[in-house]
Amino acid sequence: MKKFLFTLVLCFTFVCFLGETIVYAIEFSSKAETLYKEKKSVVEVFNNKNQPIKITVYDIKLMAQIVYAESRSEPYAGKVAVASVIINRLLDPHFPKTVEGVIKQKGAFSCVVNGRIKVHPTKECYLAVYSALEGKDPTKNAVFYYNPKIATSKWMLKVKKADMKSIGNHVFFVVKK
Repeated sequence: MKKFLFTLVLCFTFVCFLGETIVYAIEFSSKAETLYKEKKSVVEVFNNKNQPIKITVYDIKLMAQIVYAESRSEPYAGKVAVASVIINRLLDPHFPKTVEGVIKQKGAFSCVVNGRIKVHPTKECYLAVYSALEGKDPTKNAVFYYNPKIATSKWMLKVKKADMKSIGNHVFFVVKK
């Protein structure tokens, strides 16, 4: 419970101090139990792409878990890039419209498939998520990424890629039209 409250306070504090982010609404309760149960409290943010994103505390935690599970040994820019892919998918009409939907889409992230999403993200992972929510995107709007040294997905290896960007061990891209 203390870890959750720390995360929530960190999230709320960070969102309050963002220069480019506007907070529209957040429900807040003085009782920790009520706050914990209120997983659907929504914050709407505008990133530098000027598109609103509705996000919950639960969504931020899921994103941080993905960032940790997929890029814990990557540089900070690689962590921001992984978080950016989630946001780019959220804004793309070909993907689900919620953070949870994007993350839990069948086959989307290997750490969901193999159960490695059940981790405790570091502060750096949360900061990477917040940077991506601010609109910082080192990937050039990528919606896919892979590690060419260990990738086994035939589709990922064979698909024609555009706007490729290497960050750490990952290659970020969009599918060439």
